[in-house]
Amino acid sequence: MKEMIALNQELAEKTGELEITVLNQWIREHHREKPLTYIIKTWGCQMNERDSEIMAGVVEECGYTRVDREEEADLIIYNTCLIRENAEMKVFGNLGQLKVLKRKNPKMRIALCGCMAQKEHIVAKLKKSYPHVDLVFGTHNIHELPALLLESYRDNRRQIHVLEDGVKTYQNLPSKRLYNFKGFVNIMFGCNNFCSYCVVPYTRGREQSRSKDEILAEVRGLAESGYQEITLLGQNVNSYGNDLESSVDFADLLEAIAVIEGIKRIRFMTSHPKDISRRLIDTMAKYPTICNQLHLPVQAGSNAILKKMNRKYTKESYIEMLNYAKASIPELTISTDLIVGFPGETEADFQETLAMVREAEYDFAFSYLYSPRAGTPAAIDPDQVPDDIKHHRFDRLMDTVNPIFLKKNQALIGRSQKVLVESVSKNDASILNGRTEGSKLIHFPGDSNLIGKIITVKVTKAQTFILFGEVE
Repeated sequence: MKEMIALNQELAEKTGELEITVLNQWIREHHREKPLTYIIKTWGCQMNERDSEIMAGVVEECGYTRVDREEEADLIIYNTCLIRENAEMKVFGNLGQLKVLKRKNPKMRIALCGCMAQKEHIVAKLKKSYPHVDLVFGTHNIHELPALLLESYRDNRRQIHVLEDGVKTYQNLPSKRLYNFKGFVNIMFGCNNFCSYCVVPYTRGREQSRSKDEILAEVRGLAESGYQEITLLGQNVNSYGNDLESSVDFADLLEAIAVIEGIKRIRFMTSHPKDISRRLIDTMAKYPTICNQLHLPVQAGSNAILKKMNRKYTKESYIEMLNYAKASIPELTISTDLIVGFPGETEADFQETLAMVREAEYDFAFSYLYSPRAGTPAAIDPDQVPDDIKHHRFDRLMDTVNPIFLKKNQALIGRSQKVLVESVSKNDASILNGRTEGSKLIHFPGDSNLIGKIITVKVTKAQTFILFGEVE
């Protein structure tokens, strides 16, 4: 079975490379007057962002040039997310607005890919109500983008190809990374957890770990290219290696990456609380290149709700691991995910979540109203929480967590932080944006030649979600 997967991977990569060459030649023959242009719009998680980097590399290798506005593009790719209903509705709203652009430029190609494309009801809706969408493909067949485009140009017919499952290692395909100083590295794909509210196992398939050697080679390549920071990606990085024949786990992989010369910062996400180990925490504490940041999604503070969510841990085991991490790693920054209004959540359950965030004292959190996702067990749970109660509880959660975030940030005033400078402020060209080792956003005056460098910044002011400082 392992040999068959490896063979399929090799064939997919070679096929993708061949299709790039063929499309590139076709474009040069049929579009000599001006280069074709493209834009990719991405919703969702860092996995989607990494997929978009690969698609950007593929289409540029085919002969397209990136533009910043949809009005200027000959190819528009929407890389979509299905985790929250709001993201889905935004995609459909934006797709509707593209009808006008397609009328002005009938040769324009509009593509929808990502997690939304993996659901049958979404594809059916696209077929019925969005005839101007030319290509639909899923998370498992990104390598087929050149072939789908070529067929669309040749036949002028809609191309829909969504695989239920497939090879997810596209390391030999070109990639156009968003930054030249920090980068994402996929270590695994898919998820086996089947949380009762989540569509990821249905859209991204079962877990597939990349080999340790492949990952190390990619990280070494980034180090040689001058990258300062990498983020290791997986739906549940703590499950890394479970499907490999070699006895390697995530702590082993992290330790091997930590000693690669040149990489100054290593981050990872996402960790599932049911699988995180003390050995992983010990590895984080051992190596200074591993950032003192831990994203550990708790989702809820009630054991009854955690059981309904199929999370497979308790609030007690979660707090025990959190306390071990705090004791082991100095100045650890902790973030989490929280869901409000899950089916069956009572006021008592919600109070337990409030108690959890008070005890954990998170530095920041991604908080959401529960959003039913078609095909998940929670969506058909008869005990749905009314929207008005959800919104009221969400407001109360914000009233609880925001003062904690502010207190944690204010504790940094007057202290020096190592900051990776990432960009110039969109509102003020004299202000730079960067991230502390704990991944806190900080604004400070500076020159753009600092972008991509790690510098020392003294914190002078703090707000709930932002730090302000001065270069030392």
